[in-house]
Amino acid sequence: MAKPLDWKSHWSAVRERALIPAGARLRDGYAWIQDHDPVYRALRHPGRTEIWTASVALLLVVATVVFLLLFEWNWLRGPVGRWASTTYDREIELNGDLDVNLFSWTPSARVRDLRIGGPDWARAQDTVRVDDLLVAVRLRRLFVGQIEMPLLSITRPHVVLIADRDGRTSWTLHPDRPDYGQGMKLPPIQRLIITDGTLSLDERRRNVKLEATVTAREGSDEQAGFHLQGDGTLNGTPLTLTVRGGPFINIRRDRPYDFTAELTGVNSRLKADGAITRPFDLGRFNATLSLEGQDMADLYLLTGITLPNTPRYRVSGALSRDDALFRFRDFSGRVGSSDLSGDIRVDKVGDRRRVEATLQSQSLDIADLMTVLGAQPQVSAAGTTVTSGFRGRLLPDAALQTSRLRTMDGTLSYRAASVKRNDLEIRRVRLDAGLDGGVLTLDPVAFTFSRGELNGTARIDARKDVPYSHVDFRLSGYPLELIIPTRNGAPTVTGRALGRARLEGPGASVHDLAANARGTISLVVPQGQIRKAFAELLGINVGRGLGLLLSGDRSTTDIRCAVADFDVSGGTATARTFVIDTDVVLAKGTGTINLGTETMNLRIDGETKQPRLLRVWAPITVRGALVAPKLGVDGAAVAGQVGLAGVIAALVNPLTAILPFIDPGLAGDANCGALIAGAR
Repeated sequence: MAKPLDWKSHWSAVRERALIPAGARLRDGYAWIQDHDPVYRALRHPGRTEIWTASVALLLVVATVVFLLLFEWNWLRGPVGRWASTTYDREIELNGDLDVNLFSWTPSARVRDLRIGGPDWARAQDTVRVDDLLVAVRLRRLFVGQIEMPLLSITRPHVVLIADRDGRTSWTLHPDRPDYGQGMKLPPIQRLIITDGTLSLDERRRNVKLEATVTAREGSDEQAGFHLQGDGTLNGTPLTLTVRGGPFINIRRDRPYDFTAELTGVNSRLKADGAITRPFDLGRFNATLSLEGQDMADLYLLTGITLPNTPRYRVSGALSRDDALFRFRDFSGRVGSSDLSGDIRVDKVGDRRRVEATLQSQSLDIADLMTVLGAQPQVSAAGTTVTSGFRGRLLPDAALQTSRLRTMDGTLSYRAASVKRNDLEIRRVRLDAGLDGGVLTLDPVAFTFSRGELNGTARIDARKDVPYSHVDFRLSGYPLELIIPTRNGAPTVTGRALGRARLEGPGASVHDLAANARGTISLVVPQGQIRKAFAELLGINVGRGLGLLLSGDRSTTDIRCAVADFDVSGGTATARTFVIDTDVVLAKGTGTINLGTETMNLRIDGETKQPRLLRVWAPITVRGALVAPKLGVDGAAVAGQVGLAGVIAALVNPLTAILPFIDPGLAGDANCGALIAGAR
């Protein structure tokens, strides 16, 4: 069993070893002060000088107190106003009574009829007018260098905020010291009362006008708390803003302040439900943000962030702000018929906004992605489809907003894990983009098909009003049966296509770029198969081709190679090499494709490799719109061949009229290796 502690012995040891020596040292120190310190001796035995000094000091203190009690504070309105006007380079006036109460643990000041004018470029309207302003501060906090307001009461404030097209703001008191996106930081306010406040906003760059009422009331009813209700216009369309928060009673720095906000305009709605993490630091908050609307591009007018065109959308996620840094994390929702999720980070680097986005879709509707390129979505019972926006056109004609691209920098990474069933058999999509100083770079743009891939890069220089673009796309292994439709349930042609398009030129839309482009377009089929009937008709071997078609024959013949190589200049693609070589027919083509009007005018001359009866010596023509080309035969050549047959029959023998329709089949094989190697 443990021996109990002897507290008496323990205390005696502490007393002998610590307390008694410490007391002796204190007595020695006090004795030294008595013998040597002149200040101590003067206080114990003051002389005439010390008495006079103390008396004068006491008299000054009393005089100062009496002066402050009797002082007419209104005398300072002019000097304070002139000093503030000079300091902030705008007219500042205290036109009403000025009352100050210094003798309290919470000193207060009351200003009536306060006016703060606008800067030189916005002098037509005052920035702030207040009928009555009462502010109190906590004295003990002032002694440690902190400002804490137990009360701030503002009666009938009228605030006018103006932002011009050059980015200047009327409410910035130090324009030479930009805040670089820092949020407003106010000292802690325990009680905030705002009575009959109004707010006017005139943002001229985005054409925003807003008139709002502002109140902050104490109490427990529905009218208590902070209320901001505003209506106006944004780019000519209706705009509404609502912000609500709880009453400002016993607000603490370490207790979040809850709020809700809703902004509606330009066919979009933003709704936030969150909290300011450290009242009254408006530069830090967390919220759940929901966005919905008809087109994400419209959000630029509400947020200043450049976004692409989209179909109707609805997304929600966690929004946070840390001064200049905004993050929209773990958001998810739908854009058109596609799901969309990811993270967006918005920051300020220097004086420019920077956006970094990582997005993904588990199931993408390709029509939604085409909308980003400028196609117009059309929603029907069957789903969402897209058009170019103009009847009979294939290429989108929506203009790129170059001025918006110049306002920010950033990066984008997008992945679509799967793609809904589509005619092009696209299975996955990958897109990476970078925006720097008005130059947009897409690298890569990658589409994975059920068989084959399309990979490319694009560079769009939007530093001028009309952007200049470079595009380079490569197609590999794309099946021909997805390009040329089947007939009677069987493919017309099979094989894998390789292609490349290298184009550059000015244009604000995909269509305008194509209409002004120069460069090259090539398509190569190294090998494949084609239905014999169509191969024969390619050479207009009428007898053989029609016979195979009418009999329902599905036999095929080899495609030794097919090469189409075009030079593009001024939006017109001219055939440099156009060859289709099969085992039975060698076809060569000429002609042009106008990318501006989206029309083609091609001529294909086929030569048979085997003797054929009833061959028409006339080229096949492909004319009309790209979306609906029309096949035909050169009527003049046919008429000439028929006329020649009639002349021979009249001069020789009626039976010889068939001679012009007989082809001995002398065409040889094309040099496929050289043709493929020469394609660019």
